[in-house]
Amino acid sequence: MLAFYDWLRRHPGLVDSALALLVAGPGAGTALAAGVFQPDRLLAVLLVAAMCGPLCGRRKRPARVFTALVVAGGLQVLLLPGPQASDVAMLVALYTLAAYRPRRIALPGLLVTLLGSVIAILRWVPEHAIHDWWTLGEVVAVFWGPALTAWLLGDMTRWRRSYYRELEERAARLERERDAQAQIAAAAERARIARELHDVVAHNVSVMVVQADGASYAISSSPDQAREALAAISATGRQALAEMRSLLGVLRSASESPADGSAELAPQPGIEQLSGLLAQARATGLPVSFTVEGVPRQLPRGTALTAYRVVQESLTNARKHGGAGVTATVTLRFCQDEVAIIVTDDGTASPKEGDGQGHGLIGMRERVELFGGMVSAGPKPGGGYRVVVTLPVRLAGVAA
Repeated sequence: MLAFYDWLRRHPGLVDSALALLVAGPGAGTALAAGVFQPDRLLAVLLVAAMCGPLCGRRKRPARVFTALVVAGGLQVLLLPGPQASDVAMLVALYTLAAYRPRRIALPGLLVTLLGSVIAILRWVPEHAIHDWWTLGEVVAVFWGPALTAWLLGDMTRWRRSYYRELEERAARLERERDAQAQIAAAAERARIARELHDVVAHNVSVMVVQADGASYAISSSPDQAREALAAISATGRQALAEMRSLLGVLRSASESPADGSAELAPQPGIEQLSGLLAQARATGLPVSFTVEGVPRQLPRGTALTAYRVVQESLTNARKHGGAGVTATVTLRFCQDEVAIIVTDDGTASPKEGDGQGHGLIGMRERVELFGGMVSAGPKPGGGYRVVVTLPVRLAGVAA
């Protein structure tokens, strides 16, 4: 049944042609019947054809079809002594006009039909019936009732079709918005992972490079220092692998994870791990002093991780770009509603965001802005480089 209905929807011309033949059949049969309008049989048949023929294209050109039927109906009122069965075509045309055209076009069509009905009543109804108001009311109801019903059905069909079309458009729009949001979320997640990978890899690899250079110089003159440097390289490599394994663990699919979700992932670093980070920097030959100002307190996980990554990236840049003999200072300042991270060095060079190697500073800005913070990074007067980051911290006990 559904297949047959779909076939009908794909062939509207055939359906409309069949409807035209169905409407024309009784009218033509009545016109050709013996004893009926004998002088005007040919004229009646022609008017039936004029009334029903245009219905074959009623859905493609509703207004033109309706206009053609109005002209044919007017000729019928003027030339024939009474209504024909084919007059149903006028109701079909009126329904189609209301169903496929806006109300500003369909409403005048209804008024034209009602006016034509009045003219037909005056032309065909006997004069004595016109003076009988009750009879005249019945006649008007017979002419106007079907016309009003056809127009209302067409108008309801048009409204329902418009409503369904709006629902389809809304569903398509929501689907496009959902896909766009998914793409944005995926891009943001890729950027976040890229920042984490850069911070982990860049810092630990730079430490390993410095230790390897030191070991190569000391391997002949001071084997003990060379062994210490190699041990530091090994420990740094293991730490980098552990952090990367923790980071990439969240990307594993559910099928690769235990069913009970008991996969063990290392915690993300925070303020508490700064001492280990500074000790690692000192072990590579970068003197670092650390100062805490204000009253320390527990920071949200995201804020604490951001603070750690800011210090890590700043020390990495100082080691890579500061030159020989560079020293650094790290200050962690707890204020009432924010925490400030200040990292300065006295090096002779500074990282640049636009030199192709400044992805760390770009990632730092993205990470800080994600938490509503601000970054100020640039050379100091008199030499060196300063990074100042402020991160908002909501006061404990204050409702969100």
